[in-house]
Parts: sequence; structure tokens; C-alpha cells
Amino acid sequence: MTGILLALSYTALLLALMGVWRFFAQVPHASVRTVRLLFLLKIAAGTALWAVYTYIYPDRNTADIFKYFDDSFHMYKALPDHPVDYLKMLFGFRNDTPEFLQKYYLHMNNWERQYESNLYNDAHTIIRFNAAVRLISFGEYHVHTVIAAFLSTLGSIGIYRVFVGRVPGRENLLLGAVFLLPSVLFWSSGVIKESLLFFGLGLFLYQLQALGASTRSWYDPLLALFALALLFLLKFYVLMSLLPAVLFFAWSKGRPVRAVVVRFGLVYGAFIAVGLNLQRVIRGMDILGILTMKQRDFVGLAVQMKSGSFVMPELLLPELKLFLAQAPYALYITLLGPLVYAGPGPLGLISAAENLVLVLFLAACLVFHRPWKEVNMALVLALLGYITLLALVIGWTTPVMGAVVRYRAPLMPFLLILGLCVVDSRRIFGSWWVKRNRAR
Repeated sequence: MTGILLALSYTALLLALMGVWRFFAQVPHASVRTVRLLFLLKIAAGTALWAVYTYIYPDRNTADIFKYFDDSFHMYKALPDHPVDYLKMLFGFRNDTPEFLQKYYLHMNNWERQYESNLYNDAHTIIRFNAAVRLISFGEYHVHTVIAAFLSTLGSIGIYRVFVGRVPGRENLLLGAVFLLPSVLFWSSGVIKESLLFFGLGLFLYQLQALGASTRSWYDPLLALFALALLFLLKFYVLMSLLPAVLFFAWSKGRPVRAVVVRFGLVYGAFIAVGLNLQRVIRGMDILGILTMKQRDFVGLAVQMKSGSFVMPELLLPELKLFLAQAPYALYITLLGPLVYAGPGPLGLISAAENLVLVLFLAACLVFHRPWKEVNMALVLALLGYITLLALVIGWTTPVMGAVVRYRAPLMPFLLILGLCVVDSRRIFGSWWVKRNRAR
């Protein structure tokens, strides 16, 4: 009961903050009441995630929402007697010593993991996040849900703000694309990495847009660097999928279509060439080798855990021709896998239904597209580049459909935004849509 009351108190405080913070209070085409309702919806989704892993899948040691939360206690408990140790672990400063290992890390179950091939162990980031939130939560889990939902809401509002001016007349559809996809809402609202990932994505894109504005503030570069570092520490492959899209769009916006297409080829050609030869410059940065190891680790973990939605892939080797041969399958398994290989239980059925609606929506956007000369081709290709790279990485490395649904969450809103950039709403809704927008 104490945890619920504390969570409700923080919720009320954050709702009040939304009424005075311009970032939330002056969202284009969305009232403060709407933003608050979306925040409450995220809290409800985060609570639903807690309920699923409390009552349906009750193994606390394997649930991401609990295992990093539990590990954070061992970091937080250093605060009363050894506050300097706590700060060193929280900020990663001179904390990799035998002393810290014996006093703290050996008591954690996930600081070091059996299957881990990331460049950086992203478990450290979510453990540190929970250890920091414990300063105000006093160990009450539901407060962590409220904070995670708030950060995710902030990031999602940032994504909406970046694109709202680029899809005129489709603002409500954009709001739904960013906030209301069931899988995105479910996986980006709880005490897991995806909530922080959406926070980082939205903040990074919003601050990049702010840097290009004439009214930018002195702190905008600092926030952009903070978001960049957060994305690096959370999901390096998401950041690497995003960077070429951002660079391409910044170089190509406002250019004629032919120049846009040429620059797309140049940016992505250079990005691929550098990526494939990065190990020659930075030791250990063999991208194909890292992806191969990540796939094999995931297969090993899936077999060990007897995952119900495991789909055995063709095992990769660090050879370019094998990756190219498996690229169509990787895109297929990421974008259509949850529909074809629906996992057991209600979550699998919901994912399959969502995937079917998504396919039908994108098909409708293509059939009822705007005249191509009216389409912002630089934006469309940037979105397509980000979606394709991220989908390839997920498809190459992830053989479990439940994990695919979760890992593709940062891809899904942008897939719908891509459709909104192309679709001609008047061809779908007819004269009603025209009259509605004239009346606004």
C-alpha cells in the first residue's frame, strides 16, 4: 500500500508539472489533457507489464523488469555507509576493481551475463537507472514504473514534435502512430531498457531539430550529447541504424529528388564501407563477427530457456555474402515474423493481429499515395534507411518472435510515420477529410 500511495503522489506531481512545462503544455495539435491521458495510459501499460511478469510468468530471476531492479539494490545499499562507492558505480568511475567485484557485483545476477556480445553491457545502464531512482522510490517498484513511463512519454512527445509539422492534416494519426501501437505501448512503458530507449530517441531527434532552429538554447548541444551517450549505452545498434539516416537527411533536405537519391547512395555506401572495415581502425570492432556472435548467443539462450516462439535460423558466419544472402529473410522475420510465427498465448495473438493491421495500413498508404512530386523524398528515404538497417540487425540476430516484437518497438512508430508521409488522406476519406481540415 505504501508503494501505491507513493507512486500516486509522484504521478500527481508529474501531471502538475506537465501543465506548466512548455514542452508538454504547448504540444502542437494536442491539449495538455491529451498529453496527461497518454502519460496515464503509459503508466497503465507499465503496470500491465508488471502484472504479466508477476502473475503469468512469475520467475523473477528471468524477468527483465525485476532482475535489474533487484540487482540495483546491491548498488544502492552502498549509499549509507559508502556514498563514494555508490557514486562511482552510478557514474562508472573507477569502479572496475576487485574490491567492487567482491563487495557488490558478485551479489548481482546480471552485472556479468553468460550470453553477452554487445560492445557495452547494456544491463549496467538499466541497473544504474534503477539505483538512481531508488533515491526517491525507497525501493518501491511502482514508483520506478511511474518514472519510466514519464521518461518514455517525454521521448515519445519529442518524436511527435519532430514530425508533426511534416504531416499536416494527419496530426491525430501521427499521435496514434507514436503512442498507441499495442506492442510499443506495452514494451516502452515499463521498467526495462525500451522505456529509456524511447526517451533517448525522442530527446536526440528533438534536440537535433532544436540545433537547427534560430531560437536554440545554450543547453541544446549538451542535451543532444547526453541523448547520444544514452543511446550508445542502451542499444548501440539502434544508434548505428539512426546515425546515417540523420546525416543523410541533414545533407539532403530541400534538394531535388535526383540529388536526394544520389546522396542517399553516397551516405549509405560510405557507412557500409566504413562499417565493414572498422576493425582495421578500432580493434575488436568486427561488425560481422559481432553480429554472428550475437546470433549464436541468442540461439544458445533460446535453446537453454526453451523459448516457446523460437524459430531456428540459418546460422551465420562473419562473411559478407552470407549476410547478404540472409538479408531478405532478416527483413521478413522482423516485419512479418510475428504474424507468421505467432507465439503461444494472448501476447502472441495480439502481436499477430497488430502485424496484420500494420501490413494493411501500409498497403493502403501505397495504394492511396500522394503524387510523388509532393512527397518529401529526403524524409521518406531517411526513414526507410533507418527502418531497413534496424530490421536487418534484428532479423539477423534474433530467432525468438517474442523478442522480435520487443526489439522492433523503436522501429514501429517510424514505419507508421513513413506511411503517413506518403498517404493521401483525401483519397481514403474523401470530401469529409477536406471539409474537416478546412474547418480547423
